Amino acid sequence: MDKPYVILIGSASGIGKSTVSSELAKSLGIKHLIESDFIREVVRGIIGSDYAPALHTSSYMAYTTLRNKKNYDTEEDLICAGFVEHASFVLPAVEKVIERAITDFDDIIIEGVHLIPGQIDIDKFKDQANVHFFILSSEEQAHKDRFVKRATEKRRGGKQLDYFKENRTIHDFLVNEAEKNDIKVIETEDIDSTVQKILSNINESCRTVYLKNNVDELKQVMDIIIKDNNGSVDCIIYPLKGFKEPLIRNVNIYEKKKSDKFLEILENNPEKKEELEELYHLSNKRGMKICAPNNEILKNIIIELKESGFLYE
Repeated sequence: MDKPYVILIGSASGIGKSTVSSELAKSLGIKHLIESDFIREVVRGIIGSDYAPALHTSSYMAYTTLRNKKNYDTEEDLICAGFVEHASFVLPAVEKVIERAITDFDDIIIEGVHLIPGQIDIDKFKDQANVHFFILSSEEQAHKDRFVKRATEKRRGGKQLDYFKENRTIHDFLVNEAEKNDIKVIETEDIDSTVQKILSNINESCRTVYLKNNVDELKQVMDIIIKDNNGSVDCIIYPLKGFKEPLIRNVNIYEKKKSDKFLEILENNPEKKEELEELYHLSNKRGMKICAPNNEILKNIIIELKESGFLYE
């Protein structure tokens, strides 16, 4: 490895980023795991509450410190503005921690709510480190259930549950900002599958295979790759008759939810399904760049595709 790893994992409170980050650090053998909350506490010791009142309250309550609250069109806009104000004091220190880790050639994982896509400049580190940025997401009821479980079992998280609406608004804001800034959003189902999805993106165990399935068999193909093996599909390659260069579509499907949504669109839109069937007809085989958490799982995916009769040989 010629560059250190810098892995950033952000999410709203109560999504499970601390547990996921801890398991990821074990899987990758990374010793340096830092919470942005710790960095925030250091910054609070330097910047006083008179100068930065938003910094000296919780991320989900920072909006209460803003002036001119009437300038915001919705309550959600106000909550997000307070959250960004709160995080803006922490992010420069986060970047300094990253710089130090790179200087010392140390792998590092930083996790926390303060990691806002588009607000932290990761591009300036890409020449010096293997930078990976993920935002974790969860369905609303599962998110609320985590707060309830934390409050009852660990006797903490009750306050966050009281401010669940604010926390959920921050969740939606982070997911939207990730999508705008081309940062991967990972749906948290269980700890193991979430870690496997992240590893699939980090380890880059990828291979392009050629398949001969039809459109109606596409669900079986996607289930083998994504549902059964926590793999992902980076792009699809269509070699078209009469054309020297193939048609390449970057799909970046790494979540079952995203795969199911695409398949649902096909089922509910006969015209789109017909267009895809025509494309399949023009290319008797199609390439699929498949990625997996490691080479062993990648090999299993290819074996399953072959045993199901989908592999073009």
